[in-house]
Amino acid sequence: MFTNPSHAYDAGRKMTASSRELEAAALFKAARLLEACQQSWGRAGAGDQLDQALGYNQRLWTLFQCELEAPDHPLPSEIRLNLLRLSAFVDRRTWEIRADPAPEKLQALVDLNRMIGSGLALPAGAAGPG
Repeated sequence: MFTNPSHAYDAGRKMTASSRELEAAALFKAARLLEACQQSWGRAGAGDQLDQALGYNQRLWTLFQCELEAPDHPLPSEIRLNLLRLSAFVDRRTWEIRADPAPEKLQALVDLNRMIGSGLALPAGAAGPG
């Protein structure tokens, strides 16, 4: 199992799955890691588990930031800007959690990852819920 999203991403590029599917899978994994922290809150080792989950999630969103900031990125600029704003939210929320940990603060990250992952899991061009 990959502990670094960039390793999973790089390995995934060698497979036949589309980048959308890989990105969705990475977001779902991040959501599961964060949910596992919520469920094991207060147990021995929970602090290390939280650090790992937050680190994975933040590295994943940093990869997205780097890709979205590329001048030749194929997404329309409005969508790119919205995703970059979400990425900035992930950064802020991550630092808020690190400064004052609480299990309920993780839910926004879990929900965001699942929402974006679900959108990416749709076939390209398919309309989401409207």
